[in-house]
Amino acid sequence: MKLYIGFDDTDNAEATIGTGKLARHFEDLLPGGCRLWGVVRQQLLVDPGIPYTSHNSSACVVIEMSDVSVNEAILKRAVEHIERESLPGSDPGLCVALEGHPVLSALIAFGKRCTEKIVTQQEALEAARGVHLSGHGGTNGGIIGAAAAVGLSAWGWSGRFIEFRDLRAHPEVVSVSRLTECGITVVSLDRDAVIPHPEDMVFTKGWLRPRHWGHSAVLPVIQTGKGQWESLGGKRKKQ
Repeated sequence: MKLYIGFDDTDNAEATIGTGKLARHFEDLLPGGCRLWGVVRQQLLVDPGIPYTSHNSSACVVIEMSDVSVNEAILKRAVEHIERESLPGSDPGLCVALEGHPVLSALIAFGKRCTEKIVTQQEALEAARGVHLSGHGGTNGGIIGAAAAVGLSAWGWSGRFIEFRDLRAHPEVVSVSRLTECGITVVSLDRDAVIPHPEDMVFTKGWLRPRHWGHSAVLPVIQTGKGQWESLGGKRKKQ
């Protein structure tokens, strides 16, 4: 069983630890019987009418657990974590929803709306009715991104992984077979759809961030030579 935990707007312009890193650090607080499946960054609408720190993204921690009775303990720790780690001037929001909950369909629709139009806190509260959604400071505006992060991650076709198993332990050039062993599917975007073979090598530019496609970690690549591939995207500076 998966549990989705959305975090948003926990930092400020001077922060060294953004919302994504705060979400990643939550792994250290998981109770026994739970494990981190991944942390997914979700990109929301960038618009002058929306206050955000750098890129208007939120993060969803996805946990696998065998016993739903630990749900309350996780929620308590998530609240304590966001209240302890959020910085002055931020508007933190937290959303927690269990896989299969009936309200996820409304959260998915809400998350999609957040990628194309300006929405309100009231809309977020209505979409999340029946699951946990709370603000923890400032204007509480982060409830919008937190709810969207849960909805889009539950949808399974949006975002990129900022944590997934040993994501940061791989070298700059890594074999397709090694990525496959770690649960990352390498998919060619070459015009001829050439299939990457296990012995082929992928240049990640030192920034391995699979997409969240089909509820899986998928790395889109383009061919740069025989048996050689390069992953799409790259690290950008904070605005």
